Amino acid sequence: MKRLIASVLFFFMVISMVKSYPDGDIAVGALKVEMLTDPEGIDVRYPKLSWKISAGQKETYQEAYQVLVASSPELLSPEKADVWNSGRVTSDGSIHVTYDGEALGKDTKVYWKVKVWTNHGESDWSETAHWSLGLLYYKDWRGRWIGFDRAFPWEDISTFPTLGARYFRHEFGVEKEVKRATVYIMGLGLYELHLNGQKVGDAVLAPTPTDYTQNVKYNAYDVTTMLRGSTENAVGVMLGNGRYFTMRQNYKPYKIKNFGFPKLLFNLVIHYKDGSKEVISTSDQWKGTADGPIRNNNEYDGEYYDANKEFPGWDKIGFDDSSWLQAEYVQEPRGDFEAQLNENMKVMEEVKPVSLEKIDGDRYILDMGQNMVGWLQMTVQGEKGDTVKLKFAESLQENGELFMTNLRDAKVTDTYILKDAKEVTWEPRFTYHGFRFVEISGYPDEPKIEDFVGKVVYDNIKTVGHFETSDPVLNQIYQNAWWGIAGNYKGMPVDCPQRNERQPWLGDRAVGAHGEFYMFDNARLYQKWLEDIRLAQKADGSLPDVAPAYWRYYSDNMTWPGTYLMIADMLYQQTGDSSVVRENYHAMKKWLTYMADRYMNEDYIVTKDSYGDWVVPPASIEAGTGQNADVKRPSALISTAYYYYFMEMMSDFASILGKQEDIPAYQSMKVKVHEGFQKEFYHEEGFYGANKMTDNLLPLAFGMVPEEDRQKVFGQVVETIEVKNSGHLSTGLIGTQWLMRTLSDFGRADLALKLATNTTFPSWGYMIENGATTIWELWHGNVAKASMNSQNHTMLLGDLTVWYYEYLAGIKAGENSPGFKSFVLDPVFVQELDFVKASFDSPYGMIGSYWERQGKQIVWKVKVPVNTTATVKLPARATGNVTLNGKALVTGETVVKLGSGEYEFVF
Repeated sequence: MKRLIASVLFFFMVISMVKSYPDGDIAVGALKVEMLTDPEGIDVRYPKLSWKISAGQKETYQEAYQVLVASSPELLSPEKADVWNSGRVTSDGSIHVTYDGEALGKDTKVYWKVKVWTNHGESDWSETAHWSLGLLYYKDWRGRWIGFDRAFPWEDISTFPTLGARYFRHEFGVEKEVKRATVYIMGLGLYELHLNGQKVGDAVLAPTPTDYTQNVKYNAYDVTTMLRGSTENAVGVMLGNGRYFTMRQNYKPYKIKNFGFPKLLFNLVIHYKDGSKEVISTSDQWKGTADGPIRNNNEYDGEYYDANKEFPGWDKIGFDDSSWLQAEYVQEPRGDFEAQLNENMKVMEEVKPVSLEKIDGDRYILDMGQNMVGWLQMTVQGEKGDTVKLKFAESLQENGELFMTNLRDAKVTDTYILKDAKEVTWEPRFTYHGFRFVEISGYPDEPKIEDFVGKVVYDNIKTVGHFETSDPVLNQIYQNAWWGIAGNYKGMPVDCPQRNERQPWLGDRAVGAHGEFYMFDNARLYQKWLEDIRLAQKADGSLPDVAPAYWRYYSDNMTWPGTYLMIADMLYQQTGDSSVVRENYHAMKKWLTYMADRYMNEDYIVTKDSYGDWVVPPASIEAGTGQNADVKRPSALISTAYYYYFMEMMSDFASILGKQEDIPAYQSMKVKVHEGFQKEFYHEEGFYGANKMTDNLLPLAFGMVPEEDRQKVFGQVVETIEVKNSGHLSTGLIGTQWLMRTLSDFGRADLALKLATNTTFPSWGYMIENGATTIWELWHGNVAKASMNSQNHTMLLGDLTVWYYEYLAGIKAGENSPGFKSFVLDPVFVQELDFVKASFDSPYGMIGSYWERQGKQIVWKVKVPVNTTATVKLPARATGNVTLNGKALVTGETVVKLGSGEYEFVF
């Protein structure tokens, strides 16, 4: 029952946050209702529904709604709706509206639509959408897990395994007319599903990765139109290794988890028009082989494909599988079976290479022009046995060869062996690479640049934000951030996509996820990640540094595990969904108690930290050249400041959940930690700790500095930047998360802008000046020791993208109105910028903030979605001659409340 409740609380993100709408919205006049469509196979009986309204008239608010839910589209009318008719409900709620009909059973599909009443009229009914319930309980699954729990003679499962894909197939008859058919599949580690010779769906590298000892996600597909009625059908499934069969076998088993060999559980539930039902499931009557064309596959080393081992038609009726083995029953994974509510990965874009140069012999270097994540599609023609190798890297050495050292022992090579002289187009299935450059060798004749296409792979989520300014450095940083963030969405936020790591480190995304939310529709991804973190918690309360805990790192510190609280808070503030707090509150409280019990001394100092301000820049490029950046500098100041910060956050969480009885303990601890912090770390000269930037930034950002000392401490930050650092930052992963907002909050947005637009070391612009098209792991990533200098990380973005949207554009959720029902528009009109243009597709619709200098005036255009209000704050200097849509404002009016619509201020 606990699992089911968790899913119910999570489901809002699936129904209400996907920005995917049907064509042909029904409207009355200019009033439209848009709604999300068609999530398949969820395990939530009472989902939450959401819709968006658009209208031509300003200041439009929803006053009431009516939702209809029925078992067929034909029954979707107020008179016939047989599942739920909400009736007219007086409410302005258009997100998180809970389905309140009868509890739906397993494998049930329903259809729904909505109409709204506003202060400007009534809409028509929306287009029809649907959702379906999947398999709700363990016993709902039929059949058994199949696989081959062993290596075959041609395979090697030593430290660097060469385990090929497993192929399974089955034929079955469909003798009656089909009404509806749904596949439910768990294919571990990765699967590709085929039915009657066609791939099912457009997902790649599915399903989403988890700690398979805790939970296993299933996917559902409506395959009604793919079945052949009154005839035979064939299903085929390929299994890749993924995270299940670990990429490094028997290598540091004390650190790296291994789960076993690939395995499959498959149910095809067929509903016939005569009312009967049939389930096709995995059994030992299926046939399987490991002797197919994919001879090896994993994330680190690539895919080895021998076309000579292909068996055409294996996924169709009539294929001769007499040489295949009987499928074997295998042990099921230990984790609970759950519907996957976050998106699978998909090929989201294509990139055409910009150059192809020969280096020697049959070796060529292909340049994609962009550090990207995915794989290369190749078109090739040669002779039987020709072997083409594609080796991937992020950069080149001075001699033009691939720079491979920073990839550690990852082989990052795809191999394709031709079977005949026919032209073929090929791409891998069960690997991905982080790369800009590809070394091509063994290609028959001379390759042409048009023979290759880059496939960009990340979670199937939409880009929902746009940001542009008059400064090209700010714009390029934003583009670099987009490419890095997107590429590292892999069913979980990983740190890097190229070397032998690719782990979901918590510390990398603490504040960064907040900025990402303005750029990507990532709420379901991060809600799934909260579950990963919660399930990784030990019984005593300890939280990991990596979740899912593929690497057993439980180092006990405040900053990495503390991301758990910060992501929950971000999701609540940005979406308005309190379930993220409710579901995780107990685990967060348990962790904080654990840390205090073990590491808080009698003076209320948290003495344990692991990483300190990770990867602070060296004093100079020369000082960092060739040096190892993997240096831990534990800081009790950091750990204690964060404990204080989390006490305030837990007080807010308790208030949200109505747990008023918990608040006094949090507030009491907060006071004691603050007293201990001041006594231990504050110096009368006006600084904290060792007077490092981060030492002073944290107490300023967390509100720990007494009022009378705030300017003095902030002055130390400014002096460090302007004098000691000659106008540069000196923060690592932790300090950079609070840098830009704190400078702006204390009136120095101009100094923040200088840091953001610097092109000399250390800065984001320095990365660009040295060829970066994503964000580096290190400020000095071009010269650091190669063991740790990924060129595609996001952790050093800190709060930069938050600052872009919330300060330069001024778009912020209302302090007491999470989810952007009421929001604030309050830009910093930095003198050095000529314009800022930003938009963000919020839960209610598009928010826009576009300001531009025109001579001595500023023209500021804003957009407010239907059913929301915006508090617009004009700069203090705009006290006269301010116009709103051409009409003068009252003199001295600097705060204006607006309903929906588009507006223009001039001042």
